[in-house]
Amino acid sequence: MKKSTLGLLLVMLLFASCEIRYSFTGGQFSGAKTFSVSYLKPQTALASPTYSQRLTESFKDVMLSQSPLSLSETNGDLQFEGSVTNYVVAPMAIQSNETASLTRLSITVKIKYTNTLEPDLNFEKSFTKFADFAATESLFAVQEDLWKQINDQLAQEIYNASVGNW
Repeated sequence: MKKSTLGLLLVMLLFASCEIRYSFTGGQFSGAKTFSVSYLKPQTALASPTYSQRLTESFKDVMLSQSPLSLSETNGDLQFEGSVTNYVVAPMAIQSNETASLTRLSITVKIKYTNTLEPDLNFEKSFTKFADFAATESLFAVQEDLWKQINDQLAQEIYNASVGNW
């Protein structure tokens, strides 16, 4: 009886000395408590300041909703900065009469991620997403919906690359 009690006590001590970190979102936050996101500047003629502001806000929303981190205006433990480097509208699907039936809006952002607590996790990467729309529609008529689709995808991909541990 004493041996089994002693064995159980040793097993419990072994597990008590182990530390397991987990998050319901699968995130790796390196002990960070805050994040900051600088305005993602438009670096291409077609990307408007309005678009860049919406992308910046979309990313902040994803970070706030999917992480335990608090938003800091500057100098967060995790820092994001970058720019919109490509904003292209191009015909995609060609019909039999050689006219486009679909048009694609593609947007590329370059992100610099700085983890002040674990610098080995820092990166500078480009992310590209797109959305298609009927060639018979004007970009201005559908751009709000396209921006939302693309921003949701970009924000999630940036989150996954930085703290999502993917």
